[in-house]
Amino acid sequence: MKRRPHEGKKPNHERWLITYADMITLLMVMFIVLYALSNVDANKFRALADSLSKALGGGGIVLTNVGPDVVTGSNASVSGSMGKSNNEQLPAVDEKDLKETANLAIIKTKVESYIKAKGLNASVTATLEERGVVISFKDAILFKLGSAELTPKARTIVRQIGEILLPLPNYIRIEGHTDNLPIKTSKYPSNWELSTARATSVVHELIDELNFPPYRLSAIGYGEYRPKVPNNSEQNRQKNRRVDIVILKTKYDVAEPKSEKSAGSK
Repeated sequence: MKRRPHEGKKPNHERWLITYADMITLLMVMFIVLYALSNVDANKFRALADSLSKALGGGGIVLTNVGPDVVTGSNASVSGSMGKSNNEQLPAVDEKDLKETANLAIIKTKVESYIKAKGLNASVTATLEERGVVISFKDAILFKLGSAELTPKARTIVRQIGEILLPLPNYIRIEGHTDNLPIKTSKYPSNWELSTARATSVVHELIDELNFPPYRLSAIGYGEYRPKVPNNSEQNRQKNRRVDIVILKTKYDVAEPKSEKSAGSK
């Protein structure tokens, strides 16, 4: 049957639905991507802030005017706390603590240079922790077995490291540690007495030989109860028998009992 000349193909008035559906799909994908990026940025900025703070030792403003926020469209100013993402306030940067951390890192480097120069890498280590710098001595380099008296070599090492620490204003805590093997002598009834006596010996060396300010020093014995590793082998027990010199950050001064000097200065 022939179609009449005036009859044409009917127009499709629903083609716009295809374009509209494509546009909605693209918008949905775009917002999903933006939402995902905003979450990732918060973590990245936090990691970046921590890394720069530790590496550079502070400096107030880390990044400024990073451009429009991908979610709100507003300009984000990142200063100290690194700005906001998804209405999340990142932790503020403590400039004083960062500067002190940088100074303590320098002290750690000096101690490490001394350790390397004297060939003590196997017996002495220096680490930077949240509480400060920890200089750890294996007991064998400082004391004879079951003794709390510093050997002549140990006295030299303690004095030379003490000279590096002497200019610092920080409190310094000497911590004695043992393994879990029991000791019972007339002089040291338990590991408590031995660990405390060893810490005290180091304190006396610093005071007697370097005129170290006594109010900056403290001695504490932990016995066997703060091991680095489980006491399940001789190798591990050797790691746990140690004396640590801890240079405490000044932010922990408020937790320390007031010294005679600090109390008299007020």
